[in-house]
Formats: sequence, C-alpha cells, structure tokens
Amino acid sequence: MAASARFLFRGANSKRSISSVKSGSYNQLRVTLLTLSCNSHVKSQRRHAHFTFQPDPVTTQYGPTQKMNMFQSVTSALDNTLAADPTAVIFGEDVAFGGVFRCTVGLRDKYGKDRVFNTPLCEQGIVGFGIGAAVAGATAIAEIQFADYIYPAFDQIVNEAAKYRYRSGDLFDCGKLTIRAPWGCVGHGSLYHSQSPEAFFAHCPGIKVVVPRSPVQAKGLLLSCIADENPCIFFEPKILYRAAVEQVPVEHYTVPLSQAEILQEGSDVTLVAWGTQIHVMREVAQMAQEKLGVSCELIDLQTILPWDTETICKSVVKTGRLLISHEAPITGGFAAEISSTVQEECFLNLEAPIARVCGYDTPFPHIFEPFYIPDKWKCFEAIKKMINF
Repeated sequence: MAASARFLFRGANSKRSISSVKSGSYNQLRVTLLTLSCNSHVKSQRRHAHFTFQPDPVTTQYGPTQKMNMFQSVTSALDNTLAADPTAVIFGEDVAFGGVFRCTVGLRDKYGKDRVFNTPLCEQGIVGFGIGAAVAGATAIAEIQFADYIYPAFDQIVNEAAKYRYRSGDLFDCGKLTIRAPWGCVGHGSLYHSQSPEAFFAHCPGIKVVVPRSPVQAKGLLLSCIADENPCIFFEPKILYRAAVEQVPVEHYTVPLSQAEILQEGSDVTLVAWGTQIHVMREVAQMAQEKLGVSCELIDLQTILPWDTETICKSVVKTGRLLISHEAPITGGFAAEISSTVQEECFLNLEAPIARVCGYDTPFPHIFEPFYIPDKWKCFEAIKKMINF
C-alpha cells in the first residue's frame, strides 16, 4: 500500500507534498489504493487458501434457517440479543457503522446510538468500560477490532474482569461482559493481524475462552457467552467471516460451552483442534483414511477454558494416539496443556508419543505464511510418524 501511494504521488508530481494534494485527486487516490488493496486481498485469499470449508449438516431443531456467512451469523446473534435484552449494549472501535468486518452492520440504525456506539481507540478503556457497565447490570458486548490488539486490555481482563467476583466475595461481578475479537490467520495479515492469543487467557481462572468453527457454531456459542454468568472472550476466525457459509437458524439458540464436539468418529488416532484448524484436520482425516487406511476421530474443542477433558481423554483411551494442532506458536500453546493432561490421565493407553503440529516460535510472517501455518501436509506427516512408532 505504502509503495503504491509513493508511486502514485511521484507520478503526479514528485515535488508535491501529500498535504497539497487537491481533494479531487486525493479522493481518486483513495479509490485507486482501495482497488489495489481489494485486488491484493482477493489474490492473497486464493494464494494462501490452506483449507476447504465444509459446512455441517443442516439442522432444523432450532427452527427456520437462513443462508449466512460467519459475520452475518454473528450479526444475527447480536440482533437477537439487542431485541430480547433492553440492557444490552455493543461498543468498540467503528462498530457504529458496522465494524471493519461488518459484524455490527445495521444495528445502530435499528436500535439507536445509545445501544450501539463507537469508542476511542483504546482497548484498555473499552474493556474497562465494559466491566463497569456489566457491574452496573448491563449486558455489555465489547469488540476489540483485532485479537492482536487485545494486549493493551490484558490487565483489565486478567486483573479486573476475571477476579471481580472472587475479590468481592461474590457481592459483585461482571459476568455479563462478553469480549469479541477477530482471530487467527487470514492469508495476508502478517504479524499484527494474524495472531491467536487464546493460550494467554487460558492461564487465567475466572474467564471463559471460546473459538467457533462455523456460522452455526458461532451464533450458538456467542449467545451462550452473552448469557453466561462469567466474563467471556469470544475469538472469531476472521478468515471464515466470508469463506464459511451455512444454513443458520434465524431465532435465538445456544450451543453449550465447555463441551467438545466429536465431528467424526474413528479408532486409530484422535485429532483435536478448534476454529479454522478444524477444517484443515477434516482434510487430514480424509487423507489418512484414503492413503494410510487410518481411522481418525476428529474433535472440535470449541471452548478453550474451561475445556472438556472428559471427551478428549475418552477418545484417546479408545484410539491410543493424539494429534493436537493450532495456529499459535507451539511453545506454551494450549496444545501443551491438552498434551500434559492426556499424558497424566491416559499414559497406559498411549501407543505413541502425543504429537503437536502448531505455528513456529516466531512472529507471524507475511509472505512466508504458507510455510508457517500447520497445514494438512504437516499434520499428515505427524500421523504417519505416530502410526509407525
């Protein structure tokens, strides 16, 4: 982008400063740069696509459905909440006009500027305000524009929101606070728009951490977070905002928290992932069956904290092998916690060492993203090693 801007300015007049560009030229420049950015975005999406989204079977148990992508399912969940709960408020950077990913589009017009409103660019202030609103009785839904920028709010989340109930002896709490944040790699996000920080918060008692894999799960899990009596962090895989499309129930429904879902039963290897990585693992399971004759049991963890140890351990007792995969760096990643727990609980059932296929211990790269991400080939090699152990 910056290089394109310099080129265009120099082409017009190399001695001319940005401040002296006339409004008409400047507007044309903005259009040109936006076009370049969009074209680059499309090409990047195609070049870096490392998975194929597979929708879940259509469910009718929650009533009529409508075709939605993930950001629309999030909007639907927020719409349901604002309609049913007069205390609900949504706030964050740019949410009033829909947000950078359009998850709140139309909500301000429908519910008013007092319930859907912008905040200053201050993540610590956003979460601090949300804590106060929740303590006062409001259903507070805060948006952090990217999960990569949640760190300035770390103190408010870890030292205030997570401990509010405990330090007051249950006299007060901010359990009606939900923090949403776009999460994970997107094909071109580089180091500041690709991070997966769930493990940082998994070390903090008092909050819940959730990552959905699809539009149906996103809406149901988000509504569960909003209704939960504990502060929740809801990470939304941004690469799925438009890539994932399903028939989503229109009305209010919930998906239980802290309950992993077995997406495919198997007998030889247990595969555990969450978010986008679930769709990578679906392909891995298919490859293992077709090329190796290996039957994989695929589990979507869904809730990172508190996580469903029972479902994972029962599966490993059956299969004797475990592969965990996530985009975040391997050292200190949540796969290590799962691995440690399974080692303690299922040691005598293991047929091979537990495998972790994760991101590298480096900042998230830009042009080297395809080499960084735990793609299906890396996971497939890990399965081969376990089977041949």
